[in-house]
Amino acid sequence: MNISSPVVALAGGVGGAKLAVGLAATLPPGALTVIVNTADDLTLHGLHISPDLDTVMYNLAGLSDSDQGWGIKDDTIGAIELLGRYGGPTWFRLGDVDMATHIRRTQRLSEGARLTEVTAELCTALDIQTRVLPMTDAPVATRIMTPEGELEFQDYFVARGTRPKVIGVRFQGADSAEATPEVFDALLEANTIVYCPSNPIVSLGPILAIKGIRERLNKKPRRPRVGVSPIIGNAALRGPAAEMLKSLSHKVSALGVAEILHDYLDAFVIDDQDIHLLPSFLDLDIKARVAQSVMSNLSSKKRLAQDVLDFAEKIRG
Repeated sequence: MNISSPVVALAGGVGGAKLAVGLAATLPPGALTVIVNTADDLTLHGLHISPDLDTVMYNLAGLSDSDQGWGIKDDTIGAIELLGRYGGPTWFRLGDVDMATHIRRTQRLSEGARLTEVTAELCTALDIQTRVLPMTDAPVATRIMTPEGELEFQDYFVARGTRPKVIGVRFQGADSAEATPEVFDALLEANTIVYCPSNPIVSLGPILAIKGIRERLNKKPRRPRVGVSPIIGNAALRGPAAEMLKSLSHKVSALGVAEILHDYLDAFVIDDQDIHLLPSFLDLDIKARVAQSVMSNLSSKKRLAQDVLDFAEKIRG
């Protein structure tokens, strides 16, 4: 696959960022665009924080904490600790170096720049050659319904540690939000669409909820649309995807994820330990293949990326 065959990946969270790294390392410079969930964004300490954008950027820039998959390696939290002494909130533990990203983003947004423009500036400063696009410039917020009431996503995810049972999810602002011209163009030009191994409900779900994105993903000319399962066996490697699938009455398996994304998929990559599920994908009219999908280092990220791209080429052929 060469530069004349652009690839668009939809991503959110650590799994999405890891595959984005593998794709970027496998494809020629400039061939990959990553469209990232921004419904997890929040304003805290007066700063606009975009957790999924930052996770993708830091991973692509080689700055991320390899143990966590997010944040900046060897970062410290002196500012947050002192903020706590002053009586400020410390539940969202921003790193000292990481904070520079949020300060600059907030400054540029206050000057009237679009989130898309700011993201491009940050990526350029970090020497990232992959194009990283927020799904929209409009504010969209994931709201989690629980028996305790409706929660902001980061309240559910970080402050409460995903403990409340999820009984519903909605994307506030998605009905009026629109994809940016940059997202439209990327989807129009793409010859391959990749759904990264991200939570299908709260990472990919918000992207698919944005006006115009769904239509572009299904618009002719047809091109391979390949997903990668974030569920191995009946568990997620990290994050609340498995518990969320169960509480919302979906199958807790790669098959359950594929059913959610069914209308936007041609093919799905599952882990080799889920090989027994292959016959079930025939009933969904989705092509499937197995691969080693655990990404623990750059080599395994590139291997999975190559498997995904090879699968897309096979479908195209």
